[in-house]
Amino acid sequence: MDNTFTDLSHINVKGGDGGAGCMSFRREAFVPKGGPDGGDGGHGGDVIVVADAQLSSLIDYRYKHHFRAGRGTHGKGARRHGSAGDDLILRVPLGTVVRELDPDTQKPVFEIADLTQPGERVIVAPGGRGGLGNTHFVTSVRRAPAFAEKGEPALEHWIELEMKLMADAALVGMPSVGKSSIIAHISAARPKVADYPFTTLVPNLGVARAGNGQSFVAADVPGLIEGASEGKGLGHQFLRHIERTALIMHVVDITGGYEGRDVVDDYKTINAELEAYAAELAERPQIVVANKCDLPGYEDQIERLRVAAEADGHQFFAVSAATGAGLDELVTVVAGEVAKLRVELKAVEPERDLSEQWERQRQRRDSSIRITREDGCAWRVEGGAIERMVIQTDWENEDAVAYLQHRFNRCGLDDKLRRAGAANGDEVRILGFEFEYEGDGPDDFAEIEEAEEELLTDEVGE
Repeated sequence: MDNTFTDLSHINVKGGDGGAGCMSFRREAFVPKGGPDGGDGGHGGDVIVVADAQLSSLIDYRYKHHFRAGRGTHGKGARRHGSAGDDLILRVPLGTVVRELDPDTQKPVFEIADLTQPGERVIVAPGGRGGLGNTHFVTSVRRAPAFAEKGEPALEHWIELEMKLMADAALVGMPSVGKSSIIAHISAARPKVADYPFTTLVPNLGVARAGNGQSFVAADVPGLIEGASEGKGLGHQFLRHIERTALIMHVVDITGGYEGRDVVDDYKTINAELEAYAAELAERPQIVVANKCDLPGYEDQIERLRVAAEADGHQFFAVSAATGAGLDELVTVVAGEVAKLRVELKAVEPERDLSEQWERQRQRRDSSIRITREDGCAWRVEGGAIERMVIQTDWENEDAVAYLQHRFNRCGLDDKLRRAGAANGDEVRILGFEFEYEGDGPDDFAEIEEAEEELLTDEVGE
């Protein structure tokens, strides 16, 4: 088996932890009442997946499965801020789908992004925010805040990378019908070719050029069998590569192969598997290619297949991969069809970089808050952002705990708990921490809200 091709990988990614803010006061000669001067911690680096047109497989993630971005350093006195951690860039081929995995079952939970354009990117593990130094917590009644924020811990989780070939046309059919021989003849691809089933174990890509200057990318997809849509054979591993193609080149061996199969049955079997895997594949433009037509005695089989294909509205070509007969005409027609389909597809769905969309979706997921009742008067609160707030808090410091309550107010947690039915005195549980709900409690940190908004605006601007 060719070990240079990998189209599915599971990897563990973690952003860099944020550095802790510093609790410090100015200490200089002749300055008896120096104020707070603790610097902020540096933000942790992000793990970013980027689509790279120069890559053709996920081989970089076959043996290495853990990836970490750089962590931010801690803040220091004299308003010295910690440095940010380095981002980690993970490059993947065009057509890579990124999914969140359940940590226990390793099954996909939801799609994070579908990267189809060169340079398109998505943050899969954001770095933690650096903790604020004590200079940020000065209020009219608290002139010397004796606490600072801890650095925000970064997200660590498992993701799935699945590559789906970005080919214009896919050659599909039963095993050993001559798909590899055809792609070797019409392009510069040199796949392994032999007269036994399942010679091709990985998809092969080749660029075919017509005499009129038009060209298209063809994918030789390994042979399918009946039941492939249900995962039989290597069905699911290879059917994914047909999903993105604009046109299907359905290759049928008119000899029926070693088993002497019926050509029309083969043709109908593969079409049934395509439809069962993804209904829209049944509507995909298709050209039926009868191969090995140089052999004598199969004229009736060729005609039967032609009738069946044309009855379904598909163009039909009789070719020979061995002699090259009919292949030039086939390439010219396919190139023309692909060019036309490209124009139609761009009119319906113009190519665009969706990096900003993936980031907005990630932020919405991260900021979402889920509240469930666990006992009569106890509530479980879950959510990436709010759980990190709790971890950032120094629970040994009363002022730090009071500031956490302020952050709860700002993110709307108190209102959400009240709407869910929580009453004053109920127990609220976040991770392993428990505290009492006070929906109308005082907010000693309301004065610094405007300053925090300005800081957030500055960070976004940067």
